[in-house]
Amino acid sequence: MINRRSFIKYVSGTGFLYFAGGPGGIRRAFAQPLPGGTLDPAVIPKYQTPLLIPPAMPRAGKLKVKAAKNIDLYEIAVRQFVQQVLPPGLPMTTVWGYGPRVAQNGPAIFNSPALTIEAKWGRPVRVTWVNELVDANGNYLPHLLAVDPTLHWANPPGGPLGRDSRPDFADTPGPYTGPVPIVTHLHGADGVGDESDGYAEAWFLPAAADIPGGYAATGTWYDFFKGKALARFGVSWSAGSATFQYPNDERASTKWFHDHTLGMTRLNVYAGMAGFYLLRGGPGDDVRDNRNGGKAVLPGPAPALGDLPGTAYFELPIAVQDRSFNADGSLFYPDTRALFDGVEGPFVPDTDVAPIWSPEVFGNTMMVNGNTWPFQVVEKRRYRLRFLNGCQSRFLFLDFSGVPGVKVWQIGNDGGFLVAPVDITSHHNQRVLLGPAERADCIVDFSDVPAGDHVLGNLGPDEPFSGGAPGVDFATADAGTTGQVLQFRVVPATAVDPSTPPQFLRLPAIAPSPAAAVTRRLALLEEMSMYFTDSPSETLLGVVDGDPGAGPAEWTAHHWHEPVTENPAVGVPEVWEIYNTNTDAHPMHIHEVLFEVVGRQDIFVDEGAQTVMTVPGSSQTPPEPWETGFKDTVIAYPGQVTRVRMTFKTPGQFVWHCHIVEHEDNEMMRPLRVGPLQPGQPPE
Repeated sequence: MINRRSFIKYVSGTGFLYFAGGPGGIRRAFAQPLPGGTLDPAVIPKYQTPLLIPPAMPRAGKLKVKAAKNIDLYEIAVRQFVQQVLPPGLPMTTVWGYGPRVAQNGPAIFNSPALTIEAKWGRPVRVTWVNELVDANGNYLPHLLAVDPTLHWANPPGGPLGRDSRPDFADTPGPYTGPVPIVTHLHGADGVGDESDGYAEAWFLPAAADIPGGYAATGTWYDFFKGKALARFGVSWSAGSATFQYPNDERASTKWFHDHTLGMTRLNVYAGMAGFYLLRGGPGDDVRDNRNGGKAVLPGPAPALGDLPGTAYFELPIAVQDRSFNADGSLFYPDTRALFDGVEGPFVPDTDVAPIWSPEVFGNTMMVNGNTWPFQVVEKRRYRLRFLNGCQSRFLFLDFSGVPGVKVWQIGNDGGFLVAPVDITSHHNQRVLLGPAERADCIVDFSDVPAGDHVLGNLGPDEPFSGGAPGVDFATADAGTTGQVLQFRVVPATAVDPSTPPQFLRLPAIAPSPAAAVTRRLALLEEMSMYFTDSPSETLLGVVDGDPGAGPAEWTAHHWHEPVTENPAVGVPEVWEIYNTNTDAHPMHIHEVLFEVVGRQDIFVDEGAQTVMTVPGSSQTPPEPWETGFKDTVIAYPGQVTRVRMTFKTPGQFVWHCHIVEHEDNEMMRPLRVGPLQPGQPPE
């Protein structure tokens, strides 16, 4: 399929050579949208359930600190529970989610997604994360979904010597059914210590009564980080838990927390483990009114502790996710590789294809804040909608064209406010593009929208995304199901809107970042099966040796277990050049840091020689208007090098990875060490 972006592919002497003249490129779609479970999405009634607006997460208390900011304390557990995800009248769904284990000033509500942690700039938050995936008798609960034990994963059955490894099998195994490990990552935390980052090998099992003998109860890095937390904060970790501290000294922004267990992130997040974390205040939250220089008024309020029942909210966090269901209400996630590309075996160890893992997963039902196709009543006034793409693999083009008269402005992204408001309505076809894990902070003005019911759509594809324009470079989502997201029920305003019109907002100034002292060249790679045609066996990250601007430069792939290759120094500005050598777009996330998008440039890719080079005479295109300011996740398009600039400020052990979570779970994640080796750290 050749599209209008002039993707050229031909056979060279060493294999396939191709380049793209823009972010579209050629699309090699390995999978059709998954059929899902036994519940046909077409029969699920739409817009029957009001949108859940997650309340604020209750605190467990406050810690008074002399000569320093007090610390907000939380105790948050992960439990299994049932939730009315589908409309009333259909069965309830068993999910996993976060909730307050100890609540000092609010209800102990467990939900998926979780209640929202409201944080203040400069005031640390300390969370004790507890794994309570046990039954009423204290025995462990097996996973809701099929766990593929042939990946490089947490691997509790491997014991202390075999944990965090890819096991060897004499025959193809069935799913793992033992106790489930978890570890929580605050996505977007800038400057957090590595002991609090949710490192993939710092997982922990529940403190269950029946953990099998010989199992590892914790990951390789758990004890090391446990010691660091005791030394830094004076906190002790008990069995089945870990206590993390977030300094909250970065810019105000929309963050979110989710599970990050090695080789199991996709399953734990799909089961429901996610929630918003909103950081407010500080210089990065100082928005002004250009008309008078005074403090601007953004639409609000948002949910807060102590709210009275019936409080009207004009700031709403909106997590968009895709799921599939069975007729009994249970979550459907594929338990066989055959659903992805028809490969029915043989599998590992007889071939290089895992039996259960799917390279990408697309649900056939859209879910917003934990309900399928809900509705939200909105007045004819301005709202602040903070969108999160919480999908597994799906890229979203949120489409407001079905809301006549609406005006949409984007004012922020992952890392906080943009350089300037972006008029989505006038200049971007009423569409907001979000890769998995990206956020968009938008002001949506319903003042001129006719009273009645209007639908927020989705024009993203029901398959892997390669870039380009909806309906031109790729087929859009199914109009009857995944092409619909949320219904707005517009009613007259009940009071005068006090918020500042977005065109008059002066967003917080962003100081120019220093020039990079180090350029790091990296590669996004895909390993195809040696046994099955056009079937990927794993996705990988690697390094590029040499300067692709001076001629072909060879790449080298690396797996998770190999020694660290990305080792920036503290305080030294770097540019990372991310060369995408395959045909999928990848949302790339770097832990511990916020970065600036520098731009993108077209490249040649020679698959046979395993080399890349920039297209002679091509120039770097600037970031999109909604990519200005700072980000933590960036879309790396096929046939392009994406450049980002950052300065790491906290030493320690972190990761960088693709946020298509199926990719992350099968080798598209690498350790990232900032600064020197730490005394006593686990060996590489």
